[in-house]
Amino acid sequence: MIRRERWACVAAALAAQGLTVASPLGDFRGAVKIATADRVGGPYDVVLLTAKHYDLDAAIASIRPAMGPSTHVLPLLNGLAHVDRLIAEFGAARVIGGTCGIPATLTPDGDVVQLGPLHRIAYGMLSGTSPGARAKIEQLHALYTKTPIDAVLAEDVAQELWEKFVLLTTLATMTCLMRGAVGDIVAADEGAALIGETLEACARTAAAAGHAPRDKALAAFRKLLLERGSAFSASMLRDVESGNRTEGEHIVGDMLRRARAAGVEPGPLRAGYCHLQVYVLRREREALARAAT
Repeated sequence: MIRRERWACVAAALAAQGLTVASPLGDFRGAVKIATADRVGGPYDVVLLTAKHYDLDAAIASIRPAMGPSTHVLPLLNGLAHVDRLIAEFGAARVIGGTCGIPATLTPDGDVVQLGPLHRIAYGMLSGTSPGARAKIEQLHALYTKTPIDAVLAEDVAQELWEKFVLLTTLATMTCLMRGAVGDIVAADEGAALIGETLEACARTAAAAGHAPRDKALAAFRKLLLERGSAFSASMLRDVESGNRTEGEHIVGDMLRRARAAGVEPGPLRAGYCHLQVYVLRREREALARAAT
């Protein structure tokens, strides 16, 4: 109920004040057209789906009325598990591949605040995407190239998805397990080594799936993950510290399961996933205790 009331307030603020974004690339404010679950409109050419994994089923229910016979859905979610879920719901022909790396948060007033300079988005055809999606992706790409964002029309978007999965899982595992930012972890005696072991386990899992991270990507990941003094951390850590739900099951848990299925030594993934499971179990136990009083 609280979440529903909060989003109702955000929708009202957007209608009254427009969209406000604070970013290192430049702040802006603009009027927007609002579609809510009860007034979604459509059908549309493309639906961009941006949600946390734990809200995926609800998001699918919300966009279903907007999905006409020729509508494609472009998900910008973390991890990989959502792709199969969307294919099962709408069919492989209607699912486009997409991923983004833009650290941001939503203020209580509904403003978007970009938390760092990273600003990349990639999209492209998956193996089963219908040919008709190509023209839509190219039109979207033409719009993005007019902005400061690093936009990539990927010929192999599955590679982009796996590389993001490798980076995010390493970051989430280590910052949640250690309850600190990258700079805090690498300042500890064993911190850099543990980050390296986690990254190696994730990269080997991706390689077993046929998507070994490219050398350029790995070099960029190591720079981000091993930078001394860095305040870089996963949004999952903010969720843990705020007592909120997390995507631990769909990110760290999913990577761990894939590593084991591929015969890859998971290293710190085991401890990271256990840590996140314990957090969830404690959160549920304490919620039940509060409800009983």
